[in-house]
Amino acid sequence: MLDFFANNDLARFALLALVFATVMGVAALGITRYNSRMLIRSELRDLSSAGAAVQRDQLTQKKETAWSALADKIEKSGLNLTDTKGDKVRDKLVAAGFTSPTAPRIYTLSRLIGVIVLPAIFFLFAWLTNTELTFIKIYLLGSVLALAGYFLPALLVTARADRRREEIVNGFPDCLDLLLVCVEAGLGLESALDRVGREMVHSHPLVAGLISQATLQMRAGVPREEALRMMGQDSGVDEIKSFATLLIQSDRLGTSVAQTLRVYSAEMREKRRMRAEEKAHRLPVLISIPLVVCMLPTMIGVLMLPAVVRAVRVLIPAL
Repeated sequence: MLDFFANNDLARFALLALVFATVMGVAALGITRYNSRMLIRSELRDLSSAGAAVQRDQLTQKKETAWSALADKIEKSGLNLTDTKGDKVRDKLVAAGFTSPTAPRIYTLSRLIGVIVLPAIFFLFAWLTNTELTFIKIYLLGSVLALAGYFLPALLVTARADRRREEIVNGFPDCLDLLLVCVEAGLGLESALDRVGREMVHSHPLVAGLISQATLQMRAGVPREEALRMMGQDSGVDEIKSFATLLIQSDRLGTSVAQTLRVYSAEMREKRRMRAEEKAHRLPVLISIPLVVCMLPTMIGVLMLPAVVRAVRVLIPAL
């Protein structure tokens, strides 16, 4: 294969173009992720300092991206990108942090691109390297790559949703502690949520974003019950949904919000401690695998080697 690329100018040019495109794609992806993180940080920083009207405008403002523009062009050409399971896909994307209205269409577009691009790259590489492919190989490999391109975006979205859920769950007990302090200091629930959202921008930005969004919705005129329920649904975390339900029930029944927060905060801290203990108890089992595979044979060899050498030197000549 190396001789083929060394002697064929077209193949060498195609390989260099592929390497260049790969490097540029990775660089563009890194720059995009860095810009998105900086944009989120700037928005959260503005949320902590700007007024309510400016905050509400920033939260409701929808920014068009290159992907959304591409999705619009494709739909205008006649291809419908609306998924038949639109509600489930939207909830899944919201749980992963993709709250844009165009996120479901971009998700469907990425799956279609994966189905086409991965087999095309493989067949192009096989054509450049003059690899002989039978019909069965073409059918099987094309099907596997098409399925991989179809399910890869779903796996990435699921992985991101799991990481986001874990970050929210780990940061939510600290949020409850600060909220309890603010309520016991005499602040109302809306003022306490606003204060906690501004204080936790740097330590737990995801939790701060959820709380700040709920606060802005209440200031914009949305009923408190609806705003809290929307916060639980947008988070995709059962603990925050239970927290919203507790606040709604406490508000309806007229019970003490501080007592409710104190009990639920203690419960959340206990759950976090139990999760940490569970991970700690799993470590011996996980460590035993490399210990048995790598270290135990070496230790047995070191301990048994002197006896084997002595047996070879003494017993074998005597026999």
